[in-house]
Order: sequence, then C-alpha cells, then structure tokens
Amino acid sequence: MLFLYDALYRCRWMVELDIRAIKITLGMDILRCKTPEMVRKEMWACLLSYNLIRQTMLQSARASGLSPRSLSFTAAMQSIAASWLVILLSDDEAAARLIEAAGANLTGHPVGHRSGRVEPRAVKRRPKEHALLTKPRAEARAGLTAGQSP
Repeated sequence: MLFLYDALYRCRWMVELDIRAIKITLGMDILRCKTPEMVRKEMWACLLSYNLIRQTMLQSARASGLSPRSLSFTAAMQSIAASWLVILLSDDEAAARLIEAAGANLTGHPVGHRSGRVEPRAVKRRPKEHALLTKPRAEARAGLTAGQSP
C-alpha cells in the first residue's frame, strides 16, 4: 500500500510541476486579456506553446537516450525562444543546422535529482499593499484630483 501511495504522490508531483511550468514559466499566472474570447485564445496559445516545447524536449531526449522528465523545461523554453530569433535571420540550410544544434543543446540542461522531495502546500505570493483598481483609470484619477480616497 505504501508503494502505491508513493507512486501516486510522484505522479501528482509531476502534474504540479507541469501546471507550474504552464502558469509561471510561460507567464500564464495572470491573464492579460479582457474579453472571454481573447482569454480563451491566450490560454490556447500558452497550452500550444507548452506542448510544442514538451514535444521538442521529447525528441531531444529520445535522440540522447534520456527521460524527457530529466530535462529542464525552463532551459528548453529559453533555448527554443533564442533560436527562433536567429532562425528569422538565417537561410534554410543555416536554420536546419541551428534547429539540430538547439535540440542537442536541450540535453545539456538536466534537472536536479529530486527523489523523495516533499514540499509544503502554501501560498508564497504576498498580497499587495494597495487596493485593486476597480473603475476606469480616468475616473479614479478624477476622483483623486477631487480629493476622494481611492
């Protein structure tokens, strides 16, 4: 029974890491869009980016005989983003070599050994000391000019 609990905990931990990668590393912890349609598009774009990065990591890991989970998601994302900027300025042959080199480079950034890792479930983000802006900025500014409290 203890083995089953340990295996389930490890699976859950991997899910937590994936959610953190989507929310924090890809910047989806705070959505920037205002309309429901644009929020959906923003979420789909982040999920598509996440899956494309994970697919690239999988291809790189398979070519090197490693587990995809042993590679750093953040390092992969940064490497892929940097190579995209250079690919725009390259011809087809140079772009193909760059893509191959970037894929091989992903295996050079392993994550640390994390067996038996236990983390507290607590909120780290501290609340802001200012109130939220709940009305249009021009209206709030006019109220401050008139001497009203925010």
